[in-house]
Amino acid sequence: MTLPTFLIIAAGVLLNAIAQLFLKAGVTPLGPLQLDVSSLLSTAGRVLMQWPIVAGLGCYVLSVGVWIVALSRADVSLAYPMLSLGYVVNAVAAWYLFGELLGPSRVAGIALILAGVFVMSRR
Repeated sequence: MTLPTFLIIAAGVLLNAIAQLFLKAGVTPLGPLQLDVSSLLSTAGRVLMQWPIVAGLGCYVLSVGVWIVALSRADVSLAYPMLSLGYVVNAVAAWYLFGELLGPSRVAGIALILAGVFVMSRR
């Protein structure tokens, strides 16, 4: 894989991870959402009024565009496993930004993901 292709894949992964973080930041102040028929429209309205939710959705749209470019340059069997790097980015960012736990089992999982991506990226 060439460096420009790797950078495009990395940009797609980061945009996807950033989208998740924005969505979490936007939904946190709302508390647990109720999804019953009577409150569905009002809940959707409250969710869509949060700017981080809108930013997260925008990042998703951008990530799809970047991902299409990435798939035009790399085998899907190589590019798709790289998406798991988003789990690593999100685990560390959620620990830093939201105070989520990053205990031994999550660190071990991150190490396994990194090892798997490394193995998959070898030709």
